[in-house]
Amino acid sequence: MKKLNFLLTAILLSAISFGQTTPKELPFKWDELTSPQFLKAVEKAGGVAVIPFGIMEKHGPHLPLGTDLFEAREIVTTALKKEYAIMFPPYFTGQIFEAKHQPGTVAYSNDLMWKMLEETCAELSRNGLKKIVILNGHGGNTNFLHYFCQCQLQSRKDYILVLFEQSQDATFDNQIKALKKANVDDHAGEGETCMMYCIRPDLVDVDAISSQSGLSQERLSQMKNGYTGIWWYAKYPNHYGSDQAVPNKALGQLLIDKEATQLAGLIKYLKANNKIEELQNEFYNRSANPLGK
Repeated sequence: MKKLNFLLTAILLSAISFGQTTPKELPFKWDELTSPQFLKAVEKAGGVAVIPFGIMEKHGPHLPLGTDLFEAREIVTTALKKEYAIMFPPYFTGQIFEAKHQPGTVAYSNDLMWKMLEETCAELSRNGLKKIVILNGHGGNTNFLHYFCQCQLQSRKDYILVLFEQSQDATFDNQIKALKKANVDDHAGEGETCMMYCIRPDLVDVDAISSQSGLSQERLSQMKNGYTGIWWYAKYPNHYGSDQAVPNKALGQLLIDKEATQLAGLIKYLKANNKIEELQNEFYNRSANPLGK
């Protein structure tokens, strides 16, 4: 009788279990959320959104044009698995005039770059995402993004904008240094090659790595004490800067994990802290009435 009762109980529990479904995790990718889910996502994110910012440009002879997009998305995705926020869809309206001579480059005008980012931030804010983080995957965007952030002080905004910038981390840095082999690791170099080999090895043309030179041609080396916009082309006309770029998944994963861990920390801080908003509003108020009258 006991065996029969045990068997019936087991069957009943099995039937109940079969009828249940595991609740789906709330997606963090903006484009995967339904409209009702979006409301929950904004609340869960604490109003924080991250824009993975890349570009469309040549990455040596061996990496895909969208390398910066792949890497930015992967870093953000890894970070948001640690600390929830909403990830904006792939964004590539950035600065890349220095690669217009290479096939596949998409270089938008200054006005469009600025307007797109300005309106994107405004739309994020209108949708309740008042704390916006940019994860920049493209070095050519750096000066543009620094200036864009600085110009947030020109007029009052109802959101804050933070450009993520990674810092030194002895734990990761020592492991990375131990695996690195390249003496020159710039555009499409060892770091980017290893990350892409980790993310999408099928898109890395290993046989083409050494088909073009990635060494600096130093065509303006005699010029001292001056800056010119043609500096990158003068050094790397092949749009490739590396002495070697041997794929190593372990190195690629370390590089991704380092940025993702630090990005997750920044998101956690922004969700729990309103200091930037307080300072920004204080500044707006004082700048509107600098004489205090």
